[in-house]
Amino acid sequence: MSRFAHFVAIDWSGAAGERHKGIALAQCSAGPGAPTLVRPGHRWSRAEVLHWLRHDLPRDSLVGMDLGQSLPFVDCGAFFPGWAESPPDARALWAMVDAACTDEPHLGVNRFVDASEPARHFRRHGGRCGDRFPPGRGRLRVTERAQEAMGCKPYSNFNLVGAAQVGKSSLSGMRVLHRLAGHLPVWPIDPLPASGSVVCEIYTTIAAMAAGRPPSRSKIRDGAALDTALAALASAPFHHAGPIDDHQSDALITAAWLRTVAAEPRLWHPPGLTPEIAKTEGWTFGAS
Repeated sequence: MSRFAHFVAIDWSGAAGERHKGIALAQCSAGPGAPTLVRPGHRWSRAEVLHWLRHDLPRDSLVGMDLGQSLPFVDCGAFFPGWAESPPDARALWAMVDAACTDEPHLGVNRFVDASEPARHFRRHGGRCGDRFPPGRGRLRVTERAQEAMGCKPYSNFNLVGAAQVGKSSLSGMRVLHRLAGHLPVWPIDPLPASGSVVCEIYTTIAAMAAGRPPSRSKIRDGAALDTALAALASAPFHHAGPIDDHQSDALITAAWLRTVAAEPRLWHPPGLTPEIAKTEGWTFGAS
């Protein structure tokens, strides 16, 4: 039996502006009950999500956020190889990103990615590709290599271009994680506490695969298909007729999935996760 009483999944967005269709929060409690949306119909801002996590999160919650906790480190021995000010670990990276963007509204990160040294490592819009962004898909973390081995297709957090880019969402999420210090531990950068709530990184495709969806068809945009996926996770149906936003369905499925797997020791101790990786790159819960 899981020690958690509540399970929350947050589909995240790094898009420009204040409020985003791409942000969705879902939660469920222990037992077979259907997951529900938090504030259905509301268009969330990133700042509101931060406030909710700090002030409104139910006690003893496992919170999954669909973003990259960190940047690749292990492959080159640094986040930004060749730069003397490259941070030594994930928490220092979060602090650097937040400090560089402290006056940028809506937890944006443009000032960081456009700064002279970091910019050398990112692929940005307008054909701007830093001289340290390698050819192809870009650098990947160890956990993203584990995702590949599961059949997923992760993208580099250094890539800020294209519909599948995850870089800006991850960087904006790092500002949130930095501001959660003293409020919520973040696994595995922080050890899993014996009690209380904790935040982890999720990849919604992993949850969809556990619900019977192939990686190439992980997105669900129909209420009936959503209920089929929830049934595969031993969850009561959501009962939504007709089309459904895929950000909402991602969050709903992943909340139910977290409930089914939170008590599995192997997911908290994946074979590829070392103490060095934990403090620098972090890990995606469920990647093994």
